[in-house]
Amino acid sequence: MTPAFQTVSSKRAPSPAEPLPHQLLVALGQHRMATTQQLHDLLRPRAARQTVSAPLNKLRRKGLVDYTVLPQSNRTRAWYLTSEGARLARDLPALRGRPPYPITSATAASLKTPHTLTVVRTHLAFVTDARLRGDEHGPLDWTPEVSHPLSDGERIITDAVMHYTLIDEDERTKLRAFVEVDRATMGSERLASKLIEYARLWSYEPQPAGRPRSRQPTEAGAVWLRWYPVFPRVLFVLTGASRYVLDNRISDLQAMAAQHPLVATMARKVPLGAAVLDDLELHGPTSDAWVPLGGGERRPWTKL
Repeated sequence: MTPAFQTVSSKRAPSPAEPLPHQLLVALGQHRMATTQQLHDLLRPRAARQTVSAPLNKLRRKGLVDYTVLPQSNRTRAWYLTSEGARLARDLPALRGRPPYPITSATAASLKTPHTLTVVRTHLAFVTDARLRGDEHGPLDWTPEVSHPLSDGERIITDAVMHYTLIDEDERTKLRAFVEVDRATMGSERLASKLIEYARLWSYEPQPAGRPRSRQPTEAGAVWLRWYPVFPRVLFVLTGASRYVLDNRISDLQAMAAQHPLVATMARKVPLGAAVLDDLELHGPTSDAWVPLGGGERRPWTKL
């Protein structure tokens, strides 16, 4: 028989899991915006859709979230935090230190929708694959819109920084990646020039000049060492055009990796790859979907 004190104690003990409404606020604070289906797949993939839609509607009645209806989508809703929701969410432990980006209107939301939702699609491809494989990669292991300093006061903003842990029997391998999501809305040369920015970040070592400044690092070395033990691999995920166009864009990325001196030097030391989003969703990111930008046969992103 179970002792009475154990029964009372178990009822009083708080659950280590965050309630679903809190998880929804965190997910929207992290990703800026997501559809009902994306939130369902991210947080409760095995539950009924109503499990997620009901608390979302309750949060909306409280003025913490709102939605915009996607055009030509059978009234699909894309959810985002209101100003009040962003104020509340920034105090949640999972989002401390993460700057809030409240969306003030449905019009403002519609301007961000296509790219933001495509970035979430990309994340879900990795999350789904990790669940099937038994790897560690959850909703908070993907941080969109991360900024890093370059020389001359410039900055590079990556679409997402991904943290991923491979599980192979008793061995755990931690991987990181800068992820660029391309919807074919910019010229191919402009896309390829992103590699120059990453090469500049990879090589950038701030040089003290004159008297010390508070913002300069106290240790010598590349600036990225402030955040990463090794430089993350750089992954380009392409969508929004025909296969012919996307293949040409990948070829242009390969040409930049071969022809630009600084990018070519980085490519010999940092894994660089490109893949089509449809392939990741169909076959998974750990399939042979990735083209190594430094040359070689297609392979999983983990083996670039």
